[in-house]
Amino acid sequence: MVRMSPESWSWSSRDQVAPVWPGFHQQLGATWSQEATNFAVWAPQATALWICLFDEQGTETRYQLTEHTLGVWHGAIPGVPVGQLYGVRADGPWEPDRGLRFNPAKLLLDPYARAITGEVDPQTTSTLPYDLDDPAVRDETDSAAAMPRCVVTHSTFDWGDDRHLRTRWRDTVIYEMHVKGFTKLHNEIPEELRGSYAGLGSATVTNYLQDLGVTAVELLPIHQFFSEPSVSSRGQVNYWGYNSIGFFAPHAAYSSSGTTGGQIDEFKQMVKNFHAAGIEVILDVVYNHTAEGGNTGPSYSFRGLDDLGYYKRSGTVGDSYWDVTGCGNTVDSTDLGALRMILDSLRYWAGEMHVDGFRFDLASALARTGHSVDMRSAFLTTISQDPVLRHVKLIAEPWDASMDGYRVGSFPPPWTEWNDRFRDTVRDFWRGQAGIRDLASRLAGSSDLYADDGRSPYASVNFVTAHDGFTVRDIVSYNDKHNLANGEENRDGTDNNRSYNYGVEGDTDDPAIHDLRRRQAANLMVTLCLASGSPMLVAGDERGRTQRGNNNAYVQDNEISWVDWRPDDAWLDVFEQVAGALRLRRDHPALRQRHHFIGAPTIEGGAKDLAWMHPTGREMTDPDWYDAGLRTVGMFLSGDPLRSPGPRGEQQHDASFLIWLQAHPDPVEVTMPVNHGEVALSTDPGIAVGTPVASGQTLQLGGRCVVAAQLRYHTQLRDNTSDHHLVV
Repeated sequence: MVRMSPESWSWSSRDQVAPVWPGFHQQLGATWSQEATNFAVWAPQATALWICLFDEQGTETRYQLTEHTLGVWHGAIPGVPVGQLYGVRADGPWEPDRGLRFNPAKLLLDPYARAITGEVDPQTTSTLPYDLDDPAVRDETDSAAAMPRCVVTHSTFDWGDDRHLRTRWRDTVIYEMHVKGFTKLHNEIPEELRGSYAGLGSATVTNYLQDLGVTAVELLPIHQFFSEPSVSSRGQVNYWGYNSIGFFAPHAAYSSSGTTGGQIDEFKQMVKNFHAAGIEVILDVVYNHTAEGGNTGPSYSFRGLDDLGYYKRSGTVGDSYWDVTGCGNTVDSTDLGALRMILDSLRYWAGEMHVDGFRFDLASALARTGHSVDMRSAFLTTISQDPVLRHVKLIAEPWDASMDGYRVGSFPPPWTEWNDRFRDTVRDFWRGQAGIRDLASRLAGSSDLYADDGRSPYASVNFVTAHDGFTVRDIVSYNDKHNLANGEENRDGTDNNRSYNYGVEGDTDDPAIHDLRRRQAANLMVTLCLASGSPMLVAGDERGRTQRGNNNAYVQDNEISWVDWRPDDAWLDVFEQVAGALRLRRDHPALRQRHHFIGAPTIEGGAKDLAWMHPTGREMTDPDWYDAGLRTVGMFLSGDPLRSPGPRGEQQHDASFLIWLQAHPDPVEVTMPVNHGEVALSTDPGIAVGTPVASGQTLQLGGRCVVAAQLRYHTQLRDNTSDHHLVV
């Protein structure tokens, strides 16, 4: 291998033309033009860097970049076409104890590559930069044969009049889904499109989501990712995708248009189709770590270019990585190059790819300055001030794998957060393990977490399930995890499932248990849909998707994870109840209010904006909240008038609602404290939608159900604990 420093370049004759032009450093990655393609790579401590072009036979041609400006190696190579495959090699100090792991024998991916084709060979050791017999020695084995290639791209996609939808947070309903898993088994999608961006963006999918009431899809990671060596060694793959390596490249395996650039336009068309259906696209992004693992892991990209800069150190012995992600490394978001990469990636997806928002995996890891979680960190501050990023949806997973990383309620505006306290409380309530006091706080928008810093209820992204953990069907079917298929002897995944099987572990033919499980599943999801905050559903929960008790299906790229579209067990009754709850939410601003409730009238002589009702028909008293045997509560929401004015300051009116949540296994009699109205939603098979209700009327609520009554204007709600009336 030829190793030359930039200083070694010299002209060999007059009128000679250099094979690599100086190019420019401002835009990282490969920038194509008809005359030449510019390459720019951040590698501030490298002593030499090569762009390696590959032909169809795999023959490599190397071009050394001779310009090094502000930490960026750059140069323009004439005549490089769109679709050209390439990689990077870098030379520099080999001092592993100091975090310097340059090795020109290792072909590297350009961190800014817009497309990546091929897979890393899972059986190879050639990507390791060190000698297996002596990790202190640099390994000279060429890794090119085992590595994917970057692709020079140039998209001319016609967006037409497509633009960001900017759906208001209070109107947003999120649907977490997997690109491949949602359509892989769908018989109404052409077979060649199943599991692809094109299949996901089809009318079959968008029509289904519209019927359900979804306004935004949240896609599990679509940045190019690799499977971990430990997973590959078991003959499995990383299905979820939380092992990113290319933060600008759509994952090529989800493309039906080829992998040498076609994945870009296919992704764009998917976004455009979603937007045409009124549905936003949110990406689950994994900037907290990379696929390179710990400091003894392979050199795929970042480690071979700026290992010391990209990854956090523990500050203890040698070059020990500091791992608060559980994945071997933690990206150092305070480093200039790493932070720039993250911000450039976000702007690319929001700008060039028209993505509407981001959910940040293990966001606490990214918010660390040094070793401390810092809500004034460069990462959070820069995003909040960015003229592009501050206007897209920003969702934090407000924890990482460490004890001190749990920061639910702590992220600053404009961030919203996954609220796992909502998940835990709602699950516990419906299985009989939580009282109404905890439930009320979560249903009312978790003001204890979000009101103190001025954030609205929608800052709480409410959920009862997510990709990790049980599905809704499994919550009501299993007491314990069943993860043997993962190949880790059932050690992986949480044991804290907050689930209940109702007498039988797993599937059963018992019709009573089967009906109860479906009702409980509906109760969980309807509660989610009607609570104050931003609801997030998980794909397939509304139609009874099961993972057979697996609560950590990250390696299950098969029927365990894929959505089952067969009509014979589609839980259509549950689908209709969830869709009905979302229609109520969409049609009635009283169910998606902009401000936190204060428990006071919205107009003089009027009703409280929020009141909690005892089954006897009176308002709850302080002792009631501590009644351990009370499992039924009514949530009254006033819409006459709403507290928030309209866009021109006008007073807004809506129906009012009384929502009964009844978690006791036996029937409970409740008294309606209203003059008149009708049942708008019911999971109780004994109470039909449209059933009239009137003041003083008693209703027999069946065991474990939700019944929501829509109330007409100007009715009277009597507070039986006092002498006055509350106008509803």
